[in-house]
Amino acid sequence: MGWKEKAREMENRYEELTRLLSGTEIYGDKNKLREITREHAELKEVVALFRQYREKSNQLKEARELLNSGDSELKELAELEIEELEPKVKKLEEKIPRMLLPRDPNDEKNVIIEIRAGTGGDEAGLFAGDLLRMYTRYAEKNGWKVEILSANESEVGGFKEVVLAVDGKGAYSRLKFESGVHRVQRVPETESGGRIHTSAATVAVLPEVEEVEIEIDPSELKIDTFRSSGPGGQSVNTTDSAVRVTHEPTGITVSCQDEKSQHKNRAKALKILRARIQDKLKAEQQAELDETRKVQVGSGDRSERIRTYNFPQGRVTDHRIGLTLHQLEEILAGSLDPVIEELMLADEKKRMEKVGSIG
Repeated sequence: MGWKEKAREMENRYEELTRLLSGTEIYGDKNKLREITREHAELKEVVALFRQYREKSNQLKEARELLNSGDSELKELAELEIEELEPKVKKLEEKIPRMLLPRDPNDEKNVIIEIRAGTGGDEAGLFAGDLLRMYTRYAEKNGWKVEILSANESEVGGFKEVVLAVDGKGAYSRLKFESGVHRVQRVPETESGGRIHTSAATVAVLPEVEEVEIEIDPSELKIDTFRSSGPGGQSVNTTDSAVRVTHEPTGITVSCQDEKSQHKNRAKALKILRARIQDKLKAEQQAELDETRKVQVGSGDRSERIRTYNFPQGRVTDHRIGLTLHQLEEILAGSLDPVIEELMLADEKKRMEKVGSIG
């Protein structure tokens, strides 16, 4: 089905919903009314653009027909009208198919970002800290709220693992491409010979899952409490406020020890647990369809190297789309949009090819 047929179907559906909303019987069912109102609002913009496209296309067709007129004055007017209409029609022909692409249902959700030090020892832990600052600053630039859910600091000031929640409109739509292995090439401060080391950290971006979306049976949870400890193993709390939650059916374990309150640590651990269970279920479903993470640019697999940060050359390279930018400092300071925008465009192009929306 071409994009025009798809747009026409949406227009028919929009007209049907308009009729329902103009009636009275629908107002007796609040849930149905909410659902129809939401769908009607979602279709409104694309239907308006499609109607505009149809109108401009008809005007362009009529103007082209006037070119064959023997009247020189009419021909001149037609040429002026064609010059004005052609770019408008072309722009709508590019914009509407993009709007018809199926939306990722998670795009508007908040996210949980898990950053783990990989190969490279202390340097990998320091790089994990760099990534934490990069995402925190990017979130702040977008007006999103950031909260550290769990942090396991390394002895030299980095992180073995850190988990943060990012709350804000469209957070997942922009951050979902960050999942994978991030590699850094630089001379560590502890390196006396000035040799470049390569270290890595893995990033997982999960959409936040509400309690109503994933129901966890309390009987399937094993909850242990223990005393919080800081880098080097020293105790930072005199009570057993740290919490370790294990979901026995999946074997997923989450530990939280950042809060002094056992209740708060338990709530944070369950928040991370729900997101990890959802992610595991999603990965299993996608594996069955042999479509594992192909919706994202590249496979999005966390074992896949997606980006390299090269300090000596001041460059960042995203390997999935072959993008290299000599803006290392700016990107690590949170100016991620030049990379994210290109990833979103590449993803959009790939999805348009997949659904046959072009042509």
